[in-house]
Amino acid sequence: MPSTPASPGEFRRLTELSMILIRYGLGDFLRYAGVDQIVEKAGELLHRSDAERIADRPAPERLRCALEEMGPTFIKLGQILSTRVDLLPPDYIHELEKLRDHVPTLPFENLVTEIEAELGRPLSEVFARIDTVPLAAGSIAQTHRAQLPTGEEVVVKIRRPGIRGVIEADLRLLRRLARFAARRFDDVARLHPEAILREFANSIHVELDFAIEGRNAETIAKNFEGDPAISTPKVFWDWTSELMNVQAFIDGVRGSDPAAVDAGGFDKREIARRGANAVLKMMFEDRFFHADPHPGNVFYLSGNRLVFIDFGMVGQLSRQRRDEMVDLLYGMVERRPDKVTEILLTWADADERQNLALEGRIDAFIDRIHGVALDRLDIASLTRDLFSAMRDHNLALPSDLTLMAKAFASLDGMGRQLDPGFDMVAEAQPFLRRQMMRRYAPDRVLRKAKDGAAEGVDLVTGLPRDLKKLLQMAQRGQLNLGIDVVRMERYLDRFDRSVTRVSMAIVTAALIVGSSMVMSFSGAKLPVGLSVFAMLGFAGSVIGGFWLIYTTWRGNGRR
Repeated sequence: MPSTPASPGEFRRLTELSMILIRYGLGDFLRYAGVDQIVEKAGELLHRSDAERIADRPAPERLRCALEEMGPTFIKLGQILSTRVDLLPPDYIHELEKLRDHVPTLPFENLVTEIEAELGRPLSEVFARIDTVPLAAGSIAQTHRAQLPTGEEVVVKIRRPGIRGVIEADLRLLRRLARFAARRFDDVARLHPEAILREFANSIHVELDFAIEGRNAETIAKNFEGDPAISTPKVFWDWTSELMNVQAFIDGVRGSDPAAVDAGGFDKREIARRGANAVLKMMFEDRFFHADPHPGNVFYLSGNRLVFIDFGMVGQLSRQRRDEMVDLLYGMVERRPDKVTEILLTWADADERQNLALEGRIDAFIDRIHGVALDRLDIASLTRDLFSAMRDHNLALPSDLTLMAKAFASLDGMGRQLDPGFDMVAEAQPFLRRQMMRRYAPDRVLRKAKDGAAEGVDLVTGLPRDLKKLLQMAQRGQLNLGIDVVRMERYLDRFDRSVTRVSMAIVTAALIVGSSMVMSFSGAKLPVGLSVFAMLGFAGSVIGGFWLIYTTWRGNGRR
């Protein structure tokens, strides 16, 4: 267990979580977390009989059920892990994707206590009508249909009271366990549990603030201005805050209801195409995208229009990351496993010594997809294979790219549900082609050249300052160097030979100059001793010159 003792509240929560894990046959997680001995002392829970375990179910299913029972923090953690296709095998990803935080509803009067305290008046005075029976209930929020005094129909999403305190307490406990497990086990450390937990904490803090969700919806709505086929619900900011989100009610068919979609007479092929193009535009052009575009988060309206909802989980790509993604796909198309490998290692911040083995795996992967007709390529399967190769080489992706991979998989699944012949690769090609053309457009090339020149000037002008800082750090003993001993020995050997050659060259040059000066005394007869020394100097310089030529030739041959 971590060195800092757990508080009584943390100990009770830890015991409760341990009992759930053991009941589902997942007690090994306790050993990885280093709490097995504490739990044994608390009640010898690790020695419960196998009859209390649910060992006949597959491990991924047991994990999903345990997370659901452990509460909202762990449900959300499982949802984040379902996006980490670079870390978990496909069977775990598939099971964790089923995590839906549907929980028993709260009585309306208990739900609204916190929000009414913030507003300073009852919700019945804010809305002309509000239904006390919820439309849906989740672990973080509950939604109710209502009507504004202006007559507009809305959906009111209200955060469960006290949920932030529960989640913050669980996060503190998880941070302690993740830090300890990473120090104790190498196979846990390679998964970077503290980084995953930071990503998770950021995500769940966003989900707890409903005002952020509203801003995300408006950003995407603005990016689709002028496109009547794609929209998002209107946000009513007079009543939207951290605790409550008020959006327009969407009177349409939810994508997760196939029977209603069939009955609605929609052109499913056109809907699949529009949905794919919308998400691809978000990724490659806007660089701000819905990270979970599954059918439950899309409504269909007449005229094959789409309305995206639920913007608690979004992804954002930098220009550099977007360009790297385009380079990756382009490298696959052009059969450049070296380029693909270089990008993957850069993403994972990995040692280049893994290059050769990974490049061979990527080369085989590219060979598989070349020569296959576009309509026969399974983008979801290809993504799984690529990330399987990364897992085998202990490589992990940045969080923004895992969300992108998750969105790709969700989009591909939604498209195939609507149209079995849906071809994600064909839909993505025009976007990739446009990005490649834009990258090499004259104005962008000129801008990159200017940026490069400015960076070069900054480097040169900043060099004296950087050298001064380096010397100051060395004087204070704050300069640390990491040395690869094997490579360093090779470099030192080369350096030693180079220094020897330089020294011999200096001596040879000195002999030539000195002997020439002695012999150049015009009109003076040199003593015999000086003449001998001058001749010896010339002879030595000749020998030294031949030695330099020989050692240089021999050294070049060794390389």
